[in-house]
Amino acid sequence: MHRLIALLLLLLPAIAHADEAVTTFTLENGMDVVVIEDHRAPVVVHMVWYRSGSADEPVGASGVAHFLEHLLFKATETMESGEFSSTVAANGGTDNAFTSYDYTGYFQRVAADRLELMMRMEADRMNNLVLTPEDIETERRVILEERNQRVENSPGALAREQMMATQYLNHRYGVPIIGWKHEMEELSMEDALTFYDLHYAPNNAILVVAGDVEPDEVKALAEEYYGVIPAEPDLPERFRPQEPPQTAARRLVFEDPRVAQPYVTKTWIAPERDSGDQEKAAALVYLAELLGGSNFTSELGRALQFDTQTAVYTSAFYDGMSLDDTTFGWIVVPADGVSLAEAEAAVDEVIANFLETGIDPERMESLRTQFRASEVYARDDVSGIARRYGAALTQGLTIEDIQAWPEILQEVTEDDILAVAREVMREESSVTMQVVPNSEALIQ
Repeated sequence: MHRLIALLLLLLPAIAHADEAVTTFTLENGMDVVVIEDHRAPVVVHMVWYRSGSADEPVGASGVAHFLEHLLFKATETMESGEFSSTVAANGGTDNAFTSYDYTGYFQRVAADRLELMMRMEADRMNNLVLTPEDIETERRVILEERNQRVENSPGALAREQMMATQYLNHRYGVPIIGWKHEMEELSMEDALTFYDLHYAPNNAILVVAGDVEPDEVKALAEEYYGVIPAEPDLPERFRPQEPPQTAARRLVFEDPRVAQPYVTKTWIAPERDSGDQEKAAALVYLAELLGGSNFTSELGRALQFDTQTAVYTSAFYDGMSLDDTTFGWIVVPADGVSLAEAEAAVDEVIANFLETGIDPERMESLRTQFRASEVYARDDVSGIARRYGAALTQGLTIEDIQAWPEILQEVTEDDILAVAREVMREESSVTMQVVPNSEALIQ
């Protein structure tokens, strides 16, 4: 019976991707459009993704991408402040927006027959934003309060900021997405409108429409509402300062009396998913699961939480969805009576043994089945499908890369994983951080 289930899981993803009807085209003004058909329910997800995120901000204006995201819910030449979201809600839908290092996105989920209304409103705020000094003051206070709640009130978030700033010597990934507080306090209308005028243009945007739609219908509407917006002639090349070779291990201690449980974490620069070259990223996905996925089956979980009870929590993490080099890392929370230094040494020993003894083939097959199953389940989430395509395309991947990814995951070998582990986890490129309530915790 178990073999039958495994066989079905092996076959289903191929069927799922065959059913994933994706149509793409580009408007004359340079706006890319992706249509993903899913006719199981009369619902549509309408998303506009801009190839501009916090890592594209000018130096000294950190947080302006996220600030502008908030301001886009203000007035336009045809809508009053707040009217966009109230109209979506009045039509039975939901909407929101998000900012990342590499993109800013806006979306609505509505009944399929409301698609034209969403396009009309979204196209309007792409080109016709109207801001007042009061808007700037109000939303600046809002984003500062958001930073207070999410970052200043969280020692873990503050520690992560310091770690990222230490990990990236030259790249803007070392600057927090929400911005440094002292720069956020100075964001002006000029900062917001300059970023808006340069980056919020059809030739810097991707329209993703997923759900109960027909490609011809979407194309006609896109041409009517987005196609009339002029392209930005001065759109800059998407160039970021790149990381130099990292040749010195860095260590830091973050102290905050609010830290309830000391922990230690370590990261390295790691390759992201590149167009036509996703194999190392796929191997790193396996490596994160093998080292610190499940507490019951991962190397760190079994060795430190169960066998030796050195730790109460272990994890390894990697996210290959990034335009430029990302990070790979682990975290461990030591058990009572175990020092941070002892916990770190225990992790190093587990990883050294893992690299020496290799990978259990049965565990590899289990992960392959797990990844295939997750691809099947993902087909039930039309919003998730739209996000997958939008995020990947803004980060330099192609439709072909996105659709090839599940099979690339299946082709990863034990040797691939061990090779990328040795390549990435070099001491001279590492950052290790101890997070403690006070200096006394370092020696306990």
